[in-house]
Amino acid sequence: MPSTQSRRFSDLLIFLGAAFAFSVTMMGTTMPTPLYPIYQDAFGFSELMITIIFAAYAGGVIAALVITGPWSDQLGRRPLLIAGLACAVISDLLFWQADGLLAIILSGRVLSGLSAGIFTGTATVAVMELAPPHWRGRATFFATAANMGGLGLGPMLGGTLSQYLPAPLELTYLVHVGLALLGLLCIWSAPETVPKPAKPKLSIQRLSVPSNVRGVFIPAAIAGFAGFAVCGFFSSIAPALMGKVLGYHHQLLIGAVAGSIFIASIFGQLIQGTLPLKLRLPLGCITLVIGVIPIALGIHLQSLALFLLGAIIAGTGQGIAFRAGMGAIAAASPIAERAAVTSTFFVIVYIAISLPVIGIGVMASMIGLQTTAIIFSICIGLLAALALLLLIRRRPAG
Repeated sequence: MPSTQSRRFSDLLIFLGAAFAFSVTMMGTTMPTPLYPIYQDAFGFSELMITIIFAAYAGGVIAALVITGPWSDQLGRRPLLIAGLACAVISDLLFWQADGLLAIILSGRVLSGLSAGIFTGTATVAVMELAPPHWRGRATFFATAANMGGLGLGPMLGGTLSQYLPAPLELTYLVHVGLALLGLLCIWSAPETVPKPAKPKLSIQRLSVPSNVRGVFIPAAIAGFAGFAVCGFFSSIAPALMGKVLGYHHQLLIGAVAGSIFIASIFGQLIQGTLPLKLRLPLGCITLVIGVIPIALGIHLQSLALFLLGAIIAGTGQGIAFRAGMGAIAAASPIAERAAVTSTFFVIVYIAISLPVIGIGVMASMIGLQTTAIIFSICIGLLAALALLLLIRRRPAG
């Protein structure tokens, strides 16, 4: 009996260790968010340059999703996760030594994106596979919570360290190196969960959406695009808005506001399971539309309370729509096509993180940050409303 209890405890630690490694890796991708104003003050980076630096991360994510997506089935989960953590550590070291050199900073962001892209697919599956039997029903939520929770905790950690400790552009990354090495130890201690073929065949992930899935995929992808575009907005532009429009320069506060949308997303993913199945995606779209209203008003009226309220509501809607959309797509896709359809969905939502914020940077240089951010909020609301309209039109046919 004691040996059985010991085994259960060991399995639980391995499962939680994998979730921790997942969270730490994603944390490193958003940790620089509250540091962007410091980079601007220290090195004179423009808003457009900050958005390009941020978008370089999404390029790394998309490349990793497309190139390495199927590799963990051939090479095993552990080698891919170790490679992802190695990318995260090298990214931190590049940022640590960058000293304002743009090429090094961009290289660090691409590597950070590669680490996130590897973990997004592989770690999600690995966490579910490592779950103890009595935790299997909650394993999917733990995987998504580790993902979004890490994205939310990153700005909070970066904000705390930069507010209260010296040398924020160096120390912040060294702290994350320590966390990543601890995550590496967790993955190293975990067992392999898939049998590896004798002769691995590495291929690039095929992106496709079968015609019979498009009716489900299109509204889910539009809603996912809108939700992740808001997340990208808070990860890249929110620090500048808080300083230049709302008048707040406290790094911890900036990090907390930027991270709030991701924490709210976890709440949305948690409660979506309690909603009626057919209403989950529509309610996610409605909540997202409602959320962008106080975001736009907060920017217009220069109200931090409204801006934060909008982040929480929009984040909740993003979480509901994201998990509901993923579930609907997986249910509608043939088993043989499921990986390709899911990968296509992830590529779309990560494009949403990068391209819109580059557009914001370009527009802000021409018409001002405040006006641009309000226009962006309205566009996101319209996208979510379009997804809702498509769902309503599709309902009678379904």
